[in-house]
Amino acid sequence: MSAAAKLPATIAVLERGWLSSNNVVLFDGGEATLIDSGYVSHAAQTVALLHRTLDGRRLGRLINTHSHSDHIGGNAAVQRAFGCAITVPAGMAGAVAEWDEAALLLSTAEQAGERFHADGVLAAGETVGMGGLTWQILEAPGHDMDALVFHNPDRRILISGDALWRDGFGILFADVLGTGDGIGATRRTLEAIARLPVDVVIPGHGAPFVEFDDALARAFARLKAFEDDGARMARNAIRACMTFSLLDLRSIALDELPEHLARVPLYREVNARFLGQSPAALADWLVAELSRAGVARCEGGRLVAA
Repeated sequence: MSAAAKLPATIAVLERGWLSSNNVVLFDGGEATLIDSGYVSHAAQTVALLHRTLDGRRLGRLINTHSHSDHIGGNAAVQRAFGCAITVPAGMAGAVAEWDEAALLLSTAEQAGERFHADGVLAAGETVGMGGLTWQILEAPGHDMDALVFHNPDRRILISGDALWRDGFGILFADVLGTGDGIGATRRTLEAIARLPVDVVIPGHGAPFVEFDDALARAFARLKAFEDDGARMARNAIRACMTFSLLDLRSIALDELPEHLARVPLYREVNARFLGQSPAALADWLVAELSRAGVARCEGGRLVAA
């Protein structure tokens, strides 16, 4: 957290690595609400962090900003550990109830998640009390078409999920998979966020920040680049998803990577729609990109997370 990003004492942000979303804990006396639960392979760590942060308080609710694996993966474990109710955005309730792993982008991106039961839903236009504050619930489609963000105008705080980070926003899955207009939805979301009074942003990944205008400028610039060059958006999606997978798997055999890229629906569809490379050529490019960025290295015939 930057020195200027001051939050009320009733809000604790557990900043996680990029495999797991941040956990935001909001206190109301002896009760607490948790926003987002991280990835399933970090679930035991999430539960341990929450026990320490709650310090005897009761966790009454777990609320999700959206449906992706790094935000909902710990839901079942947290509910077992604390007996809390789980509330999800209204738009994702059906996919959760049916455990539609394609709609939740689990099977699509070969990611993991433990099935859980949602006890209720939240929708844009409603308000919710958390941390002694009243939060406006706003729709934030783009990265996830059913995503929500939470805004408190009195303290000028935005809990933005993956709709706005310090340096961009989440992958535009609808565009790269051809299922919708994520670019247009993201532009409308960023324009709506820009109209809000905001002094501090609590993002889904990375530290809370106060550089709101600069973050918006960066986000709009990235969006314009994706509008101008679909292949750039596609390459960004492949890099980001493979980096995410490596954070979980820790390594993958280099000679297995072309088959992996051809088999996993996300990589296969993105490549077919935007790039048109052979699996071997795509694998060579990806290895070079991840190595250049310093997020992976080649070691003993494997691509290893750095």
